[in-house]
Amino acid sequence: TRKESSAASDVYKRQLQACSSSNKDDSPINGDWVFTMSSPFGELNADVTMQATRGSLQGAFDLGGGRVWPVENGAVSGSEISFNLDRDGSPMVYEMSGTVSSTTVEGTAKAMGTEVPWRMTKKN
Repeated sequence: TRKESSAASDVYKRQLQACSSSNKDDSPINGDWVFTMSSPFGELNADVTMQATRGSLQGAFDLGGGRVWPVENGAVSGSEISFNLDRDGSPMVYEMSGTVSSTTVEGTAKAMGTEVPWRMTKKN
């Protein structure tokens, strides 16, 4: 349910803040985002939380319905980010890369021989 998904996302956000509050970078990627991607596998929308800490990137994609995908192998270098998303434990892993501006991130996702664009917009 949406309530379970929100609770899981809230728990993850609190853990992220507790672990990185003293070490977090002053990066434009830090914060809450709205993610959209259209692919041959379907439309993907998520509420996203991101936090940069000493060149690494942590975060989570809340897809609703209790589905939360953690950011794996995340890295930040200047305005460039990269990370992997494991699609619900399936063999399909999205390899994500993007460029951060102040309120948007635009990038590409690679999975199973396909490459598609994606976008995130910062929440207020």
